[in-house]
Amino acid sequence: MKKTLIAFLFLFLFTSQAFAQSPTSSYVKAKVESVIEEGTKNISGKQNIYQKISVSILDGADKGKKLTLDYGGGTLITAQQKLHPGETVVITKLSQDKKTVYVVSDRYRLPGIALFTIIFVACVLVLTGKKGLGSLAGLAISLFIIVGFIVPQILSGSDPLFTSILGSLIIMITTLYLAHGFNSKTTIALVSTFISLVLTGILAIISVHISKLYGLGSEDAYNLLLGSPTTINLQGLLLGGIIIGALGVLDDTTTTQSTTVAELAEANPNYTMSMLFQKGMIIGKEHIASLVNTLVLAYAGAGIGIFIVIILSLQNHSQPLWMIFNSELLSEEIVRTLVGSLGLVLAVPITTLLASFFAKHEIKIS
Repeated sequence: MKKTLIAFLFLFLFTSQAFAQSPTSSYVKAKVESVIEEGTKNISGKQNIYQKISVSILDGADKGKKLTLDYGGGTLITAQQKLHPGETVVITKLSQDKKTVYVVSDRYRLPGIALFTIIFVACVLVLTGKKGLGSLAGLAISLFIIVGFIVPQILSGSDPLFTSILGSLIIMITTLYLAHGFNSKTTIALVSTFISLVLTGILAIISVHISKLYGLGSEDAYNLLLGSPTTINLQGLLLGGIIIGALGVLDDTTTTQSTTVAELAEANPNYTMSMLFQKGMIIGKEHIASLVNTLVLAYAGAGIGIFIVIILSLQNHSQPLWMIFNSELLSEEIVRTLVGSLGLVLAVPITTLLASFFAKHEIKIS
């Protein structure tokens, strides 16, 4: 499974800071002018693809400088990763003992990402108008809270679980009202999300302790353990990641259910609270069925490599099936999926009950 959001952000921030502070490393963009030579090299019995390329540096003090560089060979690359003339790449400039070495680090992807970001924003605004603007503002705030509050607090030694809960509450309050406005339906969704998130947190703590998970289910966890300037509670990081991940699904479920019940009450004022709850749950059950499948598929899609490893292990008879499922790597993802799904399932009746109660008692809580 891919690294959790917090682990990813930490690695990004930590490595960026480390590189920025290093006096021997700098990064520039370069254009591939031509591929001089390509083929394969035998490295430890394996045929590795290599290329010799000519590049022209596009920025920095060396702008315009022409270089001939090796790509691949000692570093494993696939056929899809081979470079072609006209592509822009990132070059690492390493200086040590008055010697300078240039290395191809990566492709330059930001223009493509920027293009699809613009397309995404345009589609949201065209289709949803002001509500979409609020949603985008909420998205920006969520990212700001994660990068500007949650990650720095964890780096400073704060408990990841407590920090994630606090950050989730701030995200929940700001994004729901920005996206859906200040009204009773949003407030009901907010209260329901809070209750469901608390229950999800409790379930996460219980399941992680029963399953004896310690947050060491990936290579990234060990990188955090060894590379962090402070001691990070990896079990708390695992719990925090589960909570933040669940929040993204919960607010969708609670706002949908709250709006559904409000519309039912407006369409038929003769419905009693019990009837509203029953009607709302009919729709809620359909919502659960689709979203649980969506959640599982989202985790499965992100961790498709794990399924490949499982199949290969079974084909090679390297490990029995029970041993594979017993591994912390797979156990973490199973617990993450089950706890997130349980939080989703519980959110539907909680929201439907609260929305039905307030709809019939005509209590204005916005």
